[in-house]
Amino acid sequence: MMAANVLELKAVERRFIQGTKTLTILDGADFALQSGEMVALVAPSGTGKSTLLHIAGLLEHPDAGDVIVNGRPCNGLSDDSRTAIRRGEIGFVYQFHHLLPEFTALENVMMPQLISGLDRKEARDRAAQLLDYMKIGERVHHRPAELSGGEQQRVAIARAVANAPLVLLADEPTGNLDPVTASYVFEALEALVRQSGLAALIATHNESLAARMDRRVTLEGGKVVAMA
Repeated sequence: MMAANVLELKAVERRFIQGTKTLTILDGADFALQSGEMVALVAPSGTGKSTLLHIAGLLEHPDAGDVIVNGRPCNGLSDDSRTAIRRGEIGFVYQFHHLLPEFTALENVMMPQLISGLDRKEARDRAAQLLDYMKIGERVHHRPAELSGGEQQRVAIARAVANAPLVLLADEPTGNLDPVTASYVFEALEALVRQSGLAALIATHNESLAARMDRRVTLEGGKVVAMA
């Protein structure tokens, strides 16, 4: 039995106006991501990787086409409905962790859960469990400035999945780390995806990490195409 598609992009177009010119970033892009799957998005800078992730994550509207999350077309939804889907069904990890500096690791991971209305004790317990799973359980009461780069990124990953999303979108999540730390962070991320059945689309320039994922795609002529 095939896994269900939890994220689909259908004929997505995105263009930007620069002076008198129109810059086409995505031109009828199609893509599907299944539950439990890790897909590497490998493409040169400037080809639209971040734009694709922003549209897939409902942070940006396409000029044409649609994004379907867990079977639900999103293009005609209100901003409030799109925000609710982002909050509950999509997690984000960026190259830079964007942790709140005044809060501890535990509090950073609790935050999205509290915003979603979860009881404080439940949020605290789940945050501690996730940080322990990411092998940073002994650092839960440290603030971001007291953590290494790899530790900060593991906290960011735990925060991204705190609300148990269906989809994880990551934009160069190890791009700011040295090779050894990048491999360690990726191992923690991979274990989390495999254990939870999460679907993950990960933009990366790291070919060795990309090779460890289920498949690789790239952007050519504004379309998503499979890599050999």
